[in-house]
Amino acid sequence: MENTKVMFVSPLQVETVKENYTLKKLNENEIFVQLIYSLISPGTELAMLTGKEEWAKLPLCPGYASVSKVMETGEGIKDLKPGDIVFHYGQHSKYQVVNTNELCIQVPENLDLKWVPFTRMATVAFTSVRVSEIEIGDFVSVTGLGLVGNLAAQLARLQGATVIGVDLSKERIRTAEACSVDYTIDGGVEDTKQRISMLTKGAGVSTHIEATGVPAVGVDSLKWIAKLGEIIFLGSPRGEYNTDVTDILNYCHLYGRGCITFKGAHEWRYPVEPNEFVKHSLVRNSKIVFELMKQKRLQIEPLISHVIKPEQAQEAYEGLRVNKDQYNGVLFDWS
Repeated sequence: MENTKVMFVSPLQVETVKENYTLKKLNENEIFVQLIYSLISPGTELAMLTGKEEWAKLPLCPGYASVSKVMETGEGIKDLKPGDIVFHYGQHSKYQVVNTNELCIQVPENLDLKWVPFTRMATVAFTSVRVSEIEIGDFVSVTGLGLVGNLAAQLARLQGATVIGVDLSKERIRTAEACSVDYTIDGGVEDTKQRISMLTKGAGVSTHIEATGVPAVGVDSLKWIAKLGEIIFLGSPRGEYNTDVTDILNYCHLYGRGCITFKGAHEWRYPVEPNEFVKHSLVRNSKIVFELMKQKRLQIEPLISHVIKPEQAQEAYEGLRVNKDQYNGVLFDWS
């Protein structure tokens, strides 16, 4: 059969490749799938596309989150059959073999399949809420209202917080407002600290979620966090940043500077499968996200900016790289 896949062939160079595909005998825990939709992860995949990530050697076939139809199953698969629809962490490849020992979950009925790949972004965002001390009535701020930041803001709001979203993009701010984020701040125009002080009656936010991955943004946000508050690093920090680290550490150490708790929220701090020793897992979080989507308590439709064919891959990545106002949630349609 003929397969189609997206390839990062060299730094900033994307190609859509056609190739002959021959299916080998499946191992007992493998399934063969046909992709329906896959979602581009702007942060992770654009970092890979630079060719500077040690763990992502080019050329490679990227991919982050997929929804697919099961075509064939290995002998050890008992709970899936051909025709079933599954969510998995797949590549941008029309046909692929999935190891079900890694995350692979059957999609519930009556769920819009375009929404399903966003489950990955929501479970990434979920980690920030899971590690937090957010309670009903708290004020929470989020810097960076891309896919992950927007979903983190929505989840914090479902946790009972009043959420303040901060971004430089007017389009992302409009999207956050469409997703019912309580307050938004244009960080390029407004004085963020002053506006947050006004909204919180001078107290500051008890939790700040940093979703941009820009170190300077995280440091700047320390100024508007309340005493004994917390900063949660959700976006993976990237890029060099030089500053006085003693000044930063004093925000954590000194009560007069806030005695702020620093927390990491990398998704892989939780196991993939549930177990009796850990309450949270990627599978459990994913199934909760499915239910929140079905109940429309988690808004996904406003996040979808483009649904395109794999042949438009170069255009898609270029748009995400240089036109972030217009490109946000980009799905490949493999039908």
